[in-house]
Amino acid sequence: MTSPLPSPPAASVLDLAPVVPVVVLDDVSAAVPLARALVAGGLPAIEVTLRTPVALEAIREISGAVPEAVVGAGTVITPEQVTACAAAGARFLVSPGWTDVLLTAMRASGLPFLPGVSTTSEVVALLERGVREMKFFPAQAAGGTAYLTSLAGPLPQARFCPTGGIGPADVADYLALPNVACVGGTWMVPADAVAARDWQRIEGLARAASSLRAAGGTCR
Repeated sequence: MTSPLPSPPAASVLDLAPVVPVVVLDDVSAAVPLARALVAGGLPAIEVTLRTPVALEAIREISGAVPEAVVGAGTVITPEQVTACAAAGARFLVSPGWTDVLLTAMRASGLPFLPGVSTTSEVVALLERGVREMKFFPAQAAGGTAYLTSLAGPLPQARFCPTGGIGPADVADYLALPNVACVGGTWMVPADAVAARDWQRIEGLARAASSLRAAGGTCR
């Protein structure tokens, strides 16, 4: 069995794999086998979004049963959710956007976090607050690789995990950018495969995604 990964420091969540699966779960019984399939495919960092009533329980189940997984919580938008996610065993936090109140709560949790940005002003404001690692969301709708390329010159200290509308055809272009550490996506956890409990298919899709770094991406 793979040895459990240590809890990553804030600067290393983005370095665990070239792709972070973004998971929406409606059935908590799928959480553990899904996480095991993703880890077996080489994607240990898993973002479980708080979009369903079972999300916190899914995080708790994965945290307890799959120590090789670095399970995080996504769609975190309130301080109360920060507290609940930490209590459930989340090892990192991801938000679609941020406020000072939310940022304070995420910092106080002691967990690594990725606040969401989609404008230059938001990036500058986070840098001013000492935050260098961010989620770029919604990536494709907010300008995609062209926008991130434009940010790399004036704001080279910012490092991004673009998420939102990214598929297999887009990943290599994102990973080739110097300010992109990894990408978030859902294509390796298709809803029909999860519903059918086709863990072998999901493991194969995860393995293909985890190989992208070797194919020329600059996730580091």
